[in-house]
Amino acid sequence: MANRFTRQQRLVALLLPACLALLLLSQPTWADAQQADLQDSQPTSCYVDDLPDRLRCGAIWVPENYAKPQGKQIQIHYLVLPAIKPSFEKEALLAIAGGPGQSAIDNAASFDKIFTKVRQQRDILLIDQRGTGLSNQLTCEGAGFEGGLAFNDDELDIAAETKDCLAKIDADVSQYGSETALKDFEAVRQALGYLKLHLYGISYGTRMAQLYMRHYPEALTTVTLDGVVPMQQSVLNIGDAISRAIDLLLQDCQGNALCHQEFPNLKAELEQVEALLSQGPQISQTRDPLTNAPTQLTMTRAKFMGAIRMALYMPNVRALLPHAIHQAAEGNFQAIMGLYALTVNSTGIAAGMHSAVVCGEDWHRFSQAERERLSQSYFGQEMIKAFDLSCPIWQIPAADTSFAAPIASNLPTLVLSGQIDPATPPSWGELAMAKLTNAKHFVAPYATHGVAYQSCANTLIAELIGSGSVDGLSQECLSKDISRNFYLNANTVEAIPQDKISQSNLSQATTSQASLGDAKQQGAHHD
Repeated sequence: MANRFTRQQRLVALLLPACLALLLLSQPTWADAQQADLQDSQPTSCYVDDLPDRLRCGAIWVPENYAKPQGKQIQIHYLVLPAIKPSFEKEALLAIAGGPGQSAIDNAASFDKIFTKVRQQRDILLIDQRGTGLSNQLTCEGAGFEGGLAFNDDELDIAAETKDCLAKIDADVSQYGSETALKDFEAVRQALGYLKLHLYGISYGTRMAQLYMRHYPEALTTVTLDGVVPMQQSVLNIGDAISRAIDLLLQDCQGNALCHQEFPNLKAELEQVEALLSQGPQISQTRDPLTNAPTQLTMTRAKFMGAIRMALYMPNVRALLPHAIHQAAEGNFQAIMGLYALTVNSTGIAAGMHSAVVCGEDWHRFSQAERERLSQSYFGQEMIKAFDLSCPIWQIPAADTSFAAPIASNLPTLVLSGQIDPATPPSWGELAMAKLTNAKHFVAPYATHGVAYQSCANTLIAELIGSGSVDGLSQECLSKDISRNFYLNANTVEAIPQDKISQSNLSQATTSQASLGDAKQQGAHHD
């Protein structure tokens, strides 16, 4: 079972274009007593983890296939964070999660923190998109992290694992694309009696928000796209974004006096480790950072590069990367192991829904020339290879070519990009602006993925919703320097005399994991 789990986790990791809202880190669940009460569209009282408030939750029935309204029905679950002082009872902010494949309800506590100001007067509406969370989740998963460090994921048979995953799903997977899910969102809005919605989409959620702008503009008042995936862009182009983010990391370290002094050859060290692992995994004995039990560490290139990639999403974890890369170049993979352990099961992605979306809406877009260009980078090559093996098995019909047309809209729209975002770079935000005639694009210079979680952008969103206009919005507050120094070792960002730096492999791994835990907690907060 342990190895089975890690193969499925590796499959999800390979099939992850990384339009992830990784800063949505809390995982609330329904109170057990409420499970039986979600049978109709009338909301009932409920609670979720990490929020003391009494909330409203419910579900509506919709056809799995809207072309067959009398056929199989599925439930779409929603959660309402009620306004503190409801001044706009017929309005709500619909916050749409990323992925594709993340549950919005699971991230209720994080959304509540971001939209504290908005919630003073308006409800916050969260909907588990079909195939995620409580809404007929399409997933293949196991029981825990155990075994992941020892597993050689280079030996994963993607085609076999995909067939196994698909065989366990009781659903018409062709009906879990974005445009079908949008009909569910609109059905929930109507069931709850909201006349107008303000939209906030994070990452893949920005695709859903843009589709809402295209198909139901009359239901919308304002839109915020945070870490935007423009309709013209396939999410598989993430390979370019990751390479760009790694280059920016290396440049930032070189431009930082302490980091450059401590790690003067960081780029060469990264290339050195990549070259070593491309020849085969490095095997050593270690202790599991979660249990402290002895275990084998099988460090593959995929684990190494995957840990770096995922760490780039969170500024506080990104700060650990130069130290971790340097240690790996010296043959010590403990710090990278800590990063891997933190991120391997932190995304909460429903693999079936994820593949249903990407295989139908993104995989078909590439010409042979684009495939060859993407394959020039490690991440691009891995993305193309993984989906070439899995998508023919899913057999999702390709979206119409009109799906990729830019969104033309005059709705007040705020577009947010992080300068060091490893998934949706500022150039993607510019692409989304092509036909938005009433929009502003702000780039936060110190933010990664999810600007509203890391800056004053949550205040800007509240201002947009309050005024209904982008005219008075200023990006000045986004320029506040909130960057942090790089870790020079497992303990600190401060320079330490060389004769005092003496740690065992285990203490490094333990300390790094403690630092990562602190970073994970901070990553879920915002200004």
